[in-house]
Amino acid sequence: MKTYPIQPMSIHQAMEMQFHLVNCIHETIPGGEMLTQGDLGVVLGEGAPTMTRKVEAVLAKCFGAEAAILVRGSGTGAMRNVFNVLNSPLDKIVLHDAPIYPTTKVIIESMGLKPIWIDYNLDTTDQWDSCKAASFALIQHSRQRIDDSYELQEVIQKLRQVNPDISILVDDNYAVMKAAKIGVQVGADVSAFSMFKLLGPEGVGCVVGKKSIIESIRKINYSGGSQVQGHEALEALRALVYTPVSLAIQSEQVEKAYQRLLNGEVKGVKNAYIANAQSRVLLVEFEKPIAKAVLEASEKLGAAPHPVGAESKYEVVAQFYRVSATFRNADPALENSMIRINPMRSGADTVINVLKRAIEQAEK
Repeated sequence: MKTYPIQPMSIHQAMEMQFHLVNCIHETIPGGEMLTQGDLGVVLGEGAPTMTRKVEAVLAKCFGAEAAILVRGSGTGAMRNVFNVLNSPLDKIVLHDAPIYPTTKVIIESMGLKPIWIDYNLDTTDQWDSCKAASFALIQHSRQRIDDSYELQEVIQKLRQVNPDISILVDDNYAVMKAAKIGVQVGADVSAFSMFKLLGPEGVGCVVGKKSIIESIRKINYSGGSQVQGHEALEALRALVYTPVSLAIQSEQVEKAYQRLLNGEVKGVKNAYIANAQSRVLLVEFEKPIAKAVLEASEKLGAAPHPVGAESKYEVVAQFYRVSATFRNADPALENSMIRINPMRSGADTVINVLKRAIEQAEK
């Protein structure tokens, strides 16, 4: 098996991203206002809390986009809003030929959208020509299959060459503040992602991209209950400042643990891989079908057994959990032979120690 993980930012690059984001704050929000909790309600003339609008302006500037909007419903809510304003029921849409992320699948099925399946890894002319029949394409920045190798920017360019008028949404969940650039920065019309996955508050999603798309989303989210309030927007922004460096350190520890496993430090491990599944994680394949037993033992050794928001503010200890649903759908045998490990805020030493002890207990 071969994996093609997305290139993460180095710690130095992550520092520069942090400094860039803070500079965008300096250019947009008066310093005194950053020491408040923002405002509330549907402000006259704004249609939302004033502070929320300012935070959205910071996010648009940070990602080099025309506009941004914070929405209810986390990453799924962000995706749903884009689908709603760019598609009508029963429209044809372009999708990667791979298992679809479950919550995205619900959106597609509930709208009755008709997929045109394209293998984004291949350069076959015939399959790309079929994109002419659709006005919308979805690309998931993170991997849907273990063997996905496509480069995001190249897929966007291919779609544009075949169908210049197509609208392109990139699902940037699990990629924001990890990859050097997100979809909207490499040619997509819009990117959607969860702020909860970026140490922010529960239930807040973000869409960045073309102003026309953002304004259409605003129109269908005018009510007070649909608004992300000022204090939530500020909490999301403050958390985002600390995200790139934290994730770069996490990525570094994944690499260190990976190298130690390849060097044979842990008995019972057949192989190890780094993959974006959905987060950038360590995939550990066992010599025996002991995956479920290892997971049970690792929880007793302090590892988190499942994600909360996938790298949310609550996720501190290393996570040992089963491979993603999209990967299991592609290869059901993985459920018994492989686990994924995300160090979160822990180091490689902790990961290796827990894994050794969990395997020992599982094999008894």
